[in-house]
Amino acid sequence: MAESESQEGNHYNRGKMVENFKMDMEELLEEMEKLTVRAAWMTYDCVAIQTNPDLYNAMQHLEDVFLMCKEQMEKKWQEVLPE
Repeated sequence: MAESESQEGNHYNRGKMVENFKMDMEELLEEMEKLTVRAAWMTYDCVAIQTNPDLYNAMQHLEDVFLMCKEQMEKKWQEVLPE
């Protein structure tokens, strides 16, 4: 009987290991997909910038304005929060 319980425990542990392995692989695959998308966008941006140098300046301006806006929103949020 002890041997039977031991086999069931091993089977359960193997099943749990396989399940954990599958979850780990899914997480790694998802991370790889995200990295692939980021690499594709970076490549697209590089090609676009090389094609049109003014685009880089426009993108930089948009990023600067976005960061200023974000900063202002955070300040306003901090003012409203205590009320």
